[in-house]
Amino acid sequence: MSRSVKPIVGISCGDPNGIGLEVLLKSLNNPSIKELIIPVVFCDFKIIKFQNNYFNIKLKLNRLKKNQSPKSNHVNVIDIKEKGFNVEFGNVTKHAGLIAFNSLKHTSAALKNGNVDFMVTAPINKNNIQSKEFDFPGHTDYLSNFFDGEGLMFMISGDLKVGLLTDHVPLNKITNNLSAQIISSKIKTMYFSLKTDFSISRPKIAVLSINPHVGDDGVIGIDDQDILVPSIKKLIDKGYGIYGPFAADSFFGSGKYKKYDAIMAVYHDQGLIPFKTITFGNGVNFTAGLDKIRTSPDHGTAFDIAGKNIADHSSFMNSIKSGLRIFKNRA
Repeated sequence: MSRSVKPIVGISCGDPNGIGLEVLLKSLNNPSIKELIIPVVFCDFKIIKFQNNYFNIKLKLNRLKKNQSPKSNHVNVIDIKEKGFNVEFGNVTKHAGLIAFNSLKHTSAALKNGNVDFMVTAPINKNNIQSKEFDFPGHTDYLSNFFDGEGLMFMISGDLKVGLLTDHVPLNKITNNLSAQIISSKIKTMYFSLKTDFSISRPKIAVLSINPHVGDDGVIGIDDQDILVPSIKKLIDKGYGIYGPFAADSFFGSGKYKKYDAIMAVYHDQGLIPFKTITFGNGVNFTAGLDKIRTSPDHGTAFDIAGKNIADHSSFMNSIKSGLRIFKNRA
């Protein structure tokens, strides 16, 4: 593809039986989005055409041919043909998982090759997408393996940014997946992302504790004193603006999070429950630490409402806007 004045955004379709294409098409139908980007969706043309008509959105679809430049004010589609597939809203099928993976694979390759400027991914189902090629707990791990860098799941919104030391890891394996090297590396990734991607010159990062009440001086465990505290101290000694560890139970309810540019949570629910409670429907999942930019909405496939034309597309639209903002900051 030849380059455009507007950024070209590669978009994966996600699971076609979920709400991914609905929120994707609704977002691209927004006049402000049309003015900002040129979208290129990697999807079977018949599937996206069906959903465009089904939801009565009526966007202009342009099937891109080889070496053809994408059109402005159109939804450009790289046709990844899938034989024998019919959309079954709300159903978890292996074929839908294959379509989601093929779309993700082609979108990632286009970004790696420089054919698109950044990528936005629609939600996948972590079960039906599993295969020999996709043996990962989610997007973040797949993209970390595909691109250069070490990916950090970084949930972002206007007032709150939350990263995770461990993401899709069972609770009983959290401490086994923590080490001084992992803690230092992920906090540094967050720190430099705040500077590079969000133009914060002197970031302040709060780190939450592993155990309740930071272990209460050993009464509820010594993991914080053994693992977190020494790692944080070394970073502080090197001049990083790192604070904590803080007890997680009162950190968000008290409003203490507003004093910091970002929060590093230890595990998935510790960070994402407060993030989604405060920002749900508007948050964005950004994979920080990579040489390429990827964002996605803060929700999943929502099979329970798929096909009902009631899915809120705010988070997907914010994913496009956040990706664009990060792209401009890096440039």
